[in-house]
Amino acid sequence: MFELLFYLVPTLMIAGLGYAAYRLVLRARRISRVWEHGLTAEARCLRTYTTTSGGGGNTSVHTTLHHVYEYATREGRTIRFEEEGGSGTVLEGDFVTVRYLPDHPHLATALPPSRGKLVFESGCLLAFLGVIIVFCLVFMAVAHMMFAEA
Repeated sequence: MFELLFYLVPTLMIAGLGYAAYRLVLRARRISRVWEHGLTAEARCLRTYTTTSGGGGNTSVHTTLHHVYEYATREGRTIRFEEEGGSGTVLEGDFVTVRYLPDHPHLATALPPSRGKLVFESGCLLAFLGVIIVFCLVFMAVAHMMFAEA
């Protein structure tokens, strides 16, 4: 029964990391599709705020900048959306260009098109997740060998 933990925990970690990789690829594809096929509109930044995570014990603090934007579609519909990780120079009241797909206007982005940066960031994060998955698999293999010898 104790041995089961050495298989169950890494398996759950692999499942969670696989889901994170799936969400990462979906996000990159969505942003790329919006940049390539999206319509543009002028949006106003309604609010900016930051969230922090970490900082407990001896860990570092990670701060994420959030923006809340509002824009009108070509049909005149007012859309409000929130985006993480935008430019730190955009302040409340500033106007920015957003891109959106007409069939999903709530999935807009104010990030300027930068395919190279998107591919690099997504690739690095996928590689990092892959390394952790490989570590979990190696851990399970080593645990299996140790339990087989005992």
